[in-house]
Amino acid sequence: MGGSQANDGRPITINGTVYAKGLGTNSPSDVQIYLGGRCTRFTATVGVDDEVGNAGTVTFSVILDGKVLTSTSVLAGGSPSVTMDVSVASGQVLELVVGDGGDGNGNDHGDWANPVVTCT
Repeated sequence: MGGSQANDGRPITINGTVYAKGLGTNSPSDVQIYLGGRCTRFTATVGVDDEVGNAGTVTFSVILDGKVLTSTSVLAGGSPSVTMDVSVASGQVLELVVGDGGDGNGNDHGDWANPVVTCT
């Protein structure tokens, strides 16, 4: 998680595993990716960044063209990571949404680790 510039934070770390690549967010967040119907799959490992310890509660949702493909239950700091693997075939817009877990956004550092969109 960083501040306002690229590469200004610590490595993404979930349950002691450091990931070389990823997207660190603070809830609520909604990242939209234009696929243009040319992609087939989205995968990522998600969880609360270790930098907040046992604090923070978040949810993760993957949405394609307005339809929720998958969501996690509420994950807290220290919760096991969750692997997401969904088909995005023929989709136009992929949304990666992190919610606040229903209790505000304090310490809600939600990580999308090793996200991959497979396209042709």
